[in-house]
Amino acid sequence: MSNSPKPNVAVIGAGPAGLMAAEVLAQGGAKVAVFDAMPSASRKFLMAGRGGLNLTHSETLGVFLTRYREAAPKLAAAIEAFPPDRLRAWCEALGQPTFVGSSGRVFPRAMKASPLLRAWLRRLDASGVSFSLRHRWSGWDDKGRLVFQTPDGSREVEARAIVLALGGASWPRLGSDGSWTDILRAKRVGISSLKPANCGFLINWSEIFRERFEGEPLKGIALSFGERSVRGEAVITRDGIEGGAVYALSAELRDAVLKSGHATLQIALRPDVTPDDLVKRLSAPRGKQTFSNWLRKAAQLSPVAVGLLQEIAIVSSIPLVSLPPEKLAAMINSAPIKLTGVAPIARAISNAGGVPFDELDADFMIRRLPGVFAAGEMLDWEAPTGGYLLQACFATGVAAGKGALKWRIASGQ
Repeated sequence: MSNSPKPNVAVIGAGPAGLMAAEVLAQGGAKVAVFDAMPSASRKFLMAGRGGLNLTHSETLGVFLTRYREAAPKLAAAIEAFPPDRLRAWCEALGQPTFVGSSGRVFPRAMKASPLLRAWLRRLDASGVSFSLRHRWSGWDDKGRLVFQTPDGSREVEARAIVLALGGASWPRLGSDGSWTDILRAKRVGISSLKPANCGFLINWSEIFRERFEGEPLKGIALSFGERSVRGEAVITRDGIEGGAVYALSAELRDAVLKSGHATLQIALRPDVTPDDLVKRLSAPRGKQTFSNWLRKAAQLSPVAVGLLQEIAIVSSIPLVSLPPEKLAAMINSAPIKLTGVAPIARAISNAGGVPFDELDADFMIRRLPGVFAAGEMLDWEAPTGGYLLQACFATGVAAGKGALKWRIASGQ
């Protein structure tokens, strides 16, 4: 294919990190071209907004940064330079005011991503940013040009600086399939293996339990693993369990499962009921009721919660019906579930692994590839849901864009 005039900077990946880098670059006077393999921009961003776009969180910045675990020191400068309040102001400038929900999470008032994305793309277009979609990056040619595979054949693009914002490997059908890892490894860039984050887990359910309770929610529960305990909800899946409370513990659970092949998750089905009160309720006579109906009414358990207890009893050979009230109460609020695997990364909300921060300089440039910067989920960090994922993508996009501008000036380009 014939090639368009050279951009100053090529941004590969049209998700939040890439678009934010493009905006910073365009505001700095660079001629920017954005490339993406998909037919339209920010597909995963749009998917994230279907249930209410959780942009960031309102908690204090000190607490906010702890959510990034081991990567917090590496992300701190970028997030402090573009913190949650600046992200909210940025949204406001695009005509999308935000509000703080009861949980402290921040959402646009429109509660979806599409109005924000449309306004953003219009502003980028007005600033001169060009877009080339259906362009799948396959690396560099022997002249150092970027190579893209397009519906019309191979295309080579020469750029003076490059920002990579290619995402991870979760939800690959939306554009991020992790294929860039092989390209960078071939350039001797160290890559930490991509792993699921905010993910579900596999459990060997019996066929009876699976058929009856697949898709059923466990509400008002508490989950515990090690020294951590979280409140929330979970959902029974055909092959295991997922949901917000599970995602909150997923990093620790994943690491344990990958290390040992299994992990035991403790579920409190009635965490708001004291042990004494639960024992008292379970001391009531059963009469002619079936054990399941009696247990459901006495402990006020949902049918899926009762089914879960029965499933555990069968697997563990526990005579549930003959347990004394004290032991039955203990089991209700400490039900052990054996996790036997991690759900595939393609079904995970996000991922861990990617380009380690040791491979980057302070400006997010890949040390082995001068003039090539990286941002977003392709970097080696993870965070829980709650606005932390998008905040880090936006912030590292800003940092990579600033880094590319700085490099152009320093190198005379």
